[in-house]
Amino acid sequence: MSRTRLFLAGDLMTARGIDRILPHPGDPLLHEAYARSADDYVALAERRNGPIPRPADFAYVWGVALAELERRRPEVRLVNLETAVTARGWPQPKGINYRMNPANLPVLAAAGLDCCVLANNHVLDWGEEGLLDTLQSLDAGGLHHAGAGTDRRRAEAPAILPLADGERLLVFAFAGPDCGVPLHWAAGEQQPGVACLEDLSPETLQRVAHCIRAAKRPGDRVVVALHWGGNWGFGIPAEQRRFAHALIDEAGVDLLHGHSSHHVKGIEVYRQRLILYGCGDLLDDYEGIDDHDIWRGDLGLLYFADLDGEGRLQALELVPTRQRRFSLQHAEYADRQWLRDTLNRESARFDCRLRDGGGPAFLLDWPAAA
Repeated sequence: MSRTRLFLAGDLMTARGIDRILPHPGDPLLHEAYARSADDYVALAERRNGPIPRPADFAYVWGVALAELERRRPEVRLVNLETAVTARGWPQPKGINYRMNPANLPVLAAAGLDCCVLANNHVLDWGEEGLLDTLQSLDAGGLHHAGAGTDRRRAEAPAILPLADGERLLVFAFAGPDCGVPLHWAAGEQQPGVACLEDLSPETLQRVAHCIRAAKRPGDRVVVALHWGGNWGFGIPAEQRRFAHALIDEAGVDLLHGHSSHHVKGIEVYRQRLILYGCGDLLDDYEGIDDHDIWRGDLGLLYFADLDGEGRLQALELVPTRQRRFSLQHAEYADRQWLRDTLNRESARFDCRLRDGGGPAFLLDWPAAA
């Protein structure tokens, strides 16, 4: 069995302001209290950091990430796509509704993405029509997806990605009970929707484990993506940690890809398996909004994880980024130090620590007995 390099990142929100600067801007009308036009978010960002090209090409928003991806050449590139890809549907009464014009789908191909997690609180922002369009668009674009589907069986089924030497990576995705997914969004026997977890109980664990056992073959590596917790706050509830450990102990999970918080959270290595409790935002249009500045949602990380043939973590490289003018730039100086200090503080309880890895990246150190 060979070593596998994965690229993982947090929430990718190519809606609203991001959608408006791309080559095929969608309808700018918003149905929210904060703004009535998606162009307002572009204007706020420009007021903060200067002009943004319009239209920008599909590579623009990825900025320095493209060179970092090219340098490391991961076998699989996985993100949480937190938007509907549709021009249809009706905004659901939830306050904020994300969608990207399907004609802008090449923005995902520009970064060579392989798989999109859809178990989140925005994929159904434009109703079932919007979800069905999203699934169709991703299929047409050759992108794997997990966590939502035309019924519960398909929503809970893994994305199956080929690896070297005939091996496979299985990606399962679920939305937790506390991440803002409305209860009626849950996929049913004949109902399109999201793969939802009612709680983090042992019974729910067994349900997830059953899904994994039904699909897993010898030699497969397994990623579970969990959209869980609130948008702000570094705390990791004890029940989340217990659930993460149990996924590894009882369900054979090799890597837990957590997201929902708009900022990065602590990292743990448990039994040589990587647990990312919260990957933060990869890309969004919040640049000009002043709320929650203390959490530094504009700063993020590109996660490059090397797994051996048994799914054990061999190395984790993290590239610090800052969103500026709706494009990813390297986080430098004080921003870079803030990310390092914050991750070290939040990961210290797990005996994990970042160190400089040469160039822009950090490397993760963890105890040999993890």
